[in-house]
Amino acid sequence: MGIASSRTDTGVTVLTIDYPPVNALPVRGWFELAEALKEAGSDPATHVLVLRADGRGFCAGVDIKEIQRTSGYDALVGANRGCFAAFAAVYDCEVPVIASVHGFCLGGGIGLVGNADVVLASPDASFALPEVDRGALGAATHLARLVPQHLMRTLYYTGRAITADQLHQHGSVYQVPPREELDDAAMTVASEIAAKDTRVIRAAKEAINGIDPQPVHHSYRFEQGYTFELNLTGAAEVARQSFLDGHDTRSADRER
Repeated sequence: MGIASSRTDTGVTVLTIDYPPVNALPVRGWFELAEALKEAGSDPATHVLVLRADGRGFCAGVDIKEIQRTSGYDALVGANRGCFAAFAAVYDCEVPVIASVHGFCLGGGIGLVGNADVVLASPDASFALPEVDRGALGAATHLARLVPQHLMRTLYYTGRAITADQLHQHGSVYQVPPREELDDAAMTVASEIAAKDTRVIRAAKEAINGIDPQPVHHSYRFEQGYTFELNLTGAAEVARQSFLDGHDTRSADRER
């Protein structure tokens, strides 16, 4: 359980998220992911990186239960800083990052995927920011990199999901291979990039980031300030507990 890393002989490093049951990362997990991304990107033997996940879905965001069971704001601040570090590590990774997405991609998952260089997703993949229903704000910065402005606002306010096929139509998802072919498809794209001169690709990544019109680090940090404000008002606490109470009820219903 955690973040697993492996590398092929051709220079493709694969990072796998594995936090059962739904890949909702605890504070430690976000920092662990950030460090794994930085370490892989700084290794000259890595030419390209594939970010994927085991389990039912790519990522369910932060571990809300951890925040609720921790007194004070330590877990909240930790989650904010951990997400910031992980999202930034994807964006700032010295080599291209390919996100390979299956199942659900929620909250913090959008932050990871939105900052990736290439996105592949299986037909069962769905992407959503249910933040407003959890008493939080954030990752609109990254959702705006996947869809046009007005659609981003609609998805953000409603918490509705968008499918891999729909994102493919917008051009933000490169390919939508069958679920059983997703990993191979991601590796095919990765191998094509890895075969090129890594000095050129690394320079290309830095150059593309340098001309990016969106200051992703600043805008995401700005969003996070409102999340903390919602916690001070008490609105976030109510929303998180309501979500957990409803989640527990649905789980009990399934068990019956």
